[in-house]
Amino acid sequence: MSFIPGQPVTAVVQRIEIRKLRQGEHLILGFSIGGGIDQDPGQNPFSEDKSDKGIYVTRVTPEGPAEVAGLMMGDKVMQVNGWDMTMVTHDQARKRLTKKNEDVVRLLVTRKSLEQAVRHSMM
Repeated sequence: MSFIPGQPVTAVVQRIEIRKLRQGEHLILGFSIGGGIDQDPGQNPFSEDKSDKGIYVTRVTPEGPAEVAGLMMGDKVMQVNGWDMTMVTHDQARKRLTKKNEDVVRLLVTRKSLEQAVRHSMM
């Protein structure tokens, strides 16, 4: 998320709790991630200045656990169950999200604009 000095920051922080969906031996979250400190930030479609190596939500399954919880494509994942996600590799982020002994994932995400978050909350 980039900003211009002297201009207001137009991001909002959201707490999202996702209950994993159990399908046999698998626990489904219903979203995919991109990014990480080991990835090329120039390939990240959500990084405005193409230097952000954060973890972003790249896909949300319609009517899946993540969508039901309010997660949106483009959200930047800041924390997972209290663990800092701002300086992790893609694989570290994936492992933190898919722990088998956790039925609930609590995320702290930032959303690009307050306007977008307000619009989503009114749906």
